Parts: sequence; C-alpha cells; structure tokens
Amino acid sequence: MRYRDVPGLSGAANAAVRVLERERLSPGVVSVALSVWSVRVHGTERRWRRWEAEFTCPCCGEGWARDKLQEALFMLPPRAAAELRLQIERLDLVLLERTHQEPMTDPELAWWHRRC
Repeated sequence: MRYRDVPGLSGAANAAVRVLERERLSPGVVSVALSVWSVRVHGTERRWRRWEAEFTCPCCGEGWARDKLQEALFMLPPRAAAELRLQIERLDLVLLERTHQEPMTDPELAWWHRRC
C-alpha cells in the first residue's frame, strides 16, 4: 500500500497522518479505514451489518475500520486528531441514527461494536 491523503484534512493534518503511518501503522491505512467506515455506515442496505465494517488486507491486517480510526485518533497530534475526529463523528452520527443499542452485547466493548 502507498501513502494516501485523507480527503478533507489540511496539509498539516495529512502530514501528521503520514508520519504516524510511517512510524507506527501502515502507509495509507487511515485513508482506507475512513473510506471503509464511510461506505459501511452509508451502506445501501437498510439493516446495519457489523461484519461489513471490517477490512482485511495484507498491509493493514484484519479488524474493524472504526477501531483503526480510534487508534489513529489516540496517536495523532491534537490538531490533526481534531480534524480527523470531525470526519469520524459525522459518520458515527449516521450510524447512531440507523442503528440501536444491542442490549445483549458486552458493555466493555466500544459503542460501535454494540450497535445493530
């Protein structure tokens, strides 16, 4: 995978993302994760399918796109994280409107893992 700018982020924020990807993640993983999360949140199906928010590739590994985004938010410098957080929060709101809390899930899981 190669480095990819995250659409909508400033040049400075994208530079911070590239440094993070070079040093701690994989090139392009933040952009891919945001894209996967967006597609899954806005899915064409009326019903939310949790497994569709997973992504797998040799470079990124396996897991949830939203988990990878959360990881990036914790590791980015504050200003870059704030820009990325705005985009993620917009998608999260869509998911919250389309889904409901699954009462039988483990309360220790991140909120997006407890939606259905």
